[in-house]
Parts: sequence; C-alpha cells; structure tokens
Amino acid sequence: MTGKTHFGYREVPEGEKAKRVGEVFSSVAPSYDVMNDLMSLGLHRLWKRFALEMSGVREGSKVLDVASGSGDLAAAFARRVGPTGHVWMTDINAEMLGVGRDKLLDAGLFAPLALCDAEKLPFPANSFDCVSVAFGLRNMTHKDRALAEMARVARPGGRVIVLEFSRPWKPLARAYDAYSFGILPRLGKYVARDEAAYRYLAESIRMHPDQETLKAMMEATGLARVEYFNLAAGVVALHRGWKT
Repeated sequence: MTGKTHFGYREVPEGEKAKRVGEVFSSVAPSYDVMNDLMSLGLHRLWKRFALEMSGVREGSKVLDVASGSGDLAAAFARRVGPTGHVWMTDINAEMLGVGRDKLLDAGLFAPLALCDAEKLPFPANSFDCVSVAFGLRNMTHKDRALAEMARVARPGGRVIVLEFSRPWKPLARAYDAYSFGILPRLGKYVARDEAAYRYLAESIRMHPDQETLKAMMEATGLARVEYFNLAAGVVALHRGWKT
C-alpha cells in the first residue's frame, strides 16, 4: 500500500511527489538563477561559498553534488578540485541538470552528469571525499533514504554536507512568514511566471526538519561528529557529518 507524503502543505501519495516536484522545477528552470538572486538578495552566493569552505574539498578531491540544479556549487567545487580531481553532478530533473551543465561549460568547466533519484545513487560505496546537497533535500520524498545514500557513497573520512533552508530565530518568524507567503509568490508570478511554484517553495521550507531533527537524521545514517551552522539567523543552515 502506497503511503502519503507532503508536497508543500498538501498530502499526496508517495509515488506522486517526485512527479509534482519535477513539474515545479521544469517550470522554473529558465529563471531559477535570477529568482535565487532576487529571493535572497544575492545571499545564496555567500551561503554556497561558506559550504565550499566547510566542505574540506581541495585539489584532487572527488566530489558528488546531489540535486545539483543550476550548478553553482558544482562549479565552485570544480574550480577547487582542479584537473586532478573530479565533480559529478546529479539531479532527478533533466531541465535543471541541463541548466547546470550549460553553466559549467560556459565557464570552461566540465563535470560528468547523472540523471538519477537521490534515493538510489548509481555509484559504488566509499567513492567520494565529499557528498553535498544544496537546497534540494527538502524536495525529496524519503529524506532519510537520500541521506543514507549520501553517507553510503562517501568514503571513510569523507564529509556529507547539507545546505538547506531551516528554522529562523524565533523573533524573525513573523516577518519571515510575511515575506515567504506574501512577497515570494509575487516574485514568482512576475519573474518566473509561476506563482504556485514559489508558494510550494515557502510551504516546503516549513515542512522541512529543523536543525536538530536533521542533525539526528544524519547521525542515524552512521555519520559521526554531525554539526550545523546557522546562517542568516537560521533562515539557512549548513549541516556537516563525517563518514567513519
């Protein structure tokens, strides 16, 4: 019997969520980078830079970027690992993966691609020095399975990092809600021509595990020394764990 899961605030059959999320990202792919800059006032670039610095990735590293999307983090990793390392980009959505591929090629960078479900990564165990996901985990149907797969393909001593929207400092909650449910869908309507997609974004953030819950989920996969760093007063958090 198929279970239920959340698509924003709505309950849907588990088998339908990936399709619905795919439709959202196929719709917003052409304007995804512009909307990221508008939504965060450019702060997403600093958050990704912080993720890069905390990843431990260096020249020669082997990196897997899960739910790579438009490829910002993958491009930063590719520059860091240099010609002796490699970066794989994966996404479940072909349109988003195409945007990321084109961005890297335009920058003179190359990363092999895998169109796949993060819950079933097509890589051997113990393959990567760092496995990352940035702003993608909340869209996955079974987050625990995706985290377990990320831990599986990390090598012993490797890192798993998760950059994601989280729970902001409580005094900011009212203003954050007003922005998320008032301004954000309007930006989506006029820039991306898809108001519903950005209403889903706001709802999906509210349904995502908070900082401590996500930390516990990562520890449940066997990752050690799991820690998190709040950014923008907890609007975003970076979680990091180590494969033992």
